[in-house]
Amino acid sequence: MQFARLKRREVIALLGGAAAWPLGARAQQPAMPVIGYLSTRSPETDVPMLAAIRRGLSETGYVEGKNVAIEYGWGRGQYGRMQALAEELVRRQVAVIVTAGGEPAALAAKAATAKIPLVVNLAEDPVRLGFVASLNRPGGNITGVTSLLGAQGAKQLGLLRELVPQASIMGMLVDPSMPWAESLTTETQSAARAVGQRLIVAGASSEREIDATLAALVQQRAGALLVTASPFFFTRADYIIGLVARHALPAVYWRREIAEAGGLMSYGSSTAELYGQVGVYAGKILNGAKPADLPILQPTKFEFVINVKTAKALGVKVSDNLLSLADDVIE
Repeated sequence: MQFARLKRREVIALLGGAAAWPLGARAQQPAMPVIGYLSTRSPETDVPMLAAIRRGLSETGYVEGKNVAIEYGWGRGQYGRMQALAEELVRRQVAVIVTAGGEPAALAAKAATAKIPLVVNLAEDPVRLGFVASLNRPGGNITGVTSLLGAQGAKQLGLLRELVPQASIMGMLVDPSMPWAESLTTETQSAARAVGQRLIVAGASSEREIDATLAALVQQRAGALLVTASPFFFTRADYIIGLVARHALPAVYWRREIAEAGGLMSYGSSTAELYGQVGVYAGKILNGAKPADLPILQPTKFEFVINVKTAKALGVKVSDNLLSLADDVIE
């Protein structure tokens, strides 16, 4: 179980030489509030998420290491670890817990405490999942954001069809262990049927299964691939990108960070927007706001990113229309 700690010299620097103060003066210094950060992913993958959270915190007057501390719990794509990590943060008596990487982290935090405020990042409808009473007035100790992934699948499919119109068969890679897998699959399949697109849905929860699944899709003559949201897939993004490239499959992903890392295309909610709001909410709670009064927020900004360098490597021609629709084109 790994939790980040400040080094001794950093602590001394942050205290501004407090070690030299009289004992009575040190005792009068207020304790720095601590935020627990519980992620299904890893420190490497969550750099942009944490940058957005820190920006949000700064809007409410908090700077990590200056007047707030953060304790980290990393699942690294292993969902079975989440409950123990959540319980460890509760034992540390953090002031608020922020969850990242979808429902596995949020469910673990919810099971671990009904008292500590939770700011969760979800992929599905939090009312349907039983997290909150309503979007406008959550009630209880939980608030946060939801990206509503189901609606994004249809859009991703449409972009992939425009990129590879000749692909009569497309594959859809799903992590079946994710709570949103069923609804995302259902909505995307419905969108595919509406336009006459044959879509083969295949599940994978390990690298070995990803290998076998992609090989099977290629054997079934899938001409393109939709990789759906999964913390496990995100922690293995480089591996998936390389494997997809070896199979010469044009693919669309759900986060811009994957396109930036070499994926062909991505379409999804803005990391900066959603996680920035998570930071704002965490800061508001530290300032006295109650989670019950902070409405669950939905994304207002979606990002479409094309990696032209990857397209050239795959021999895929990106239409002028797609390029004009893109929020960012990586050369």
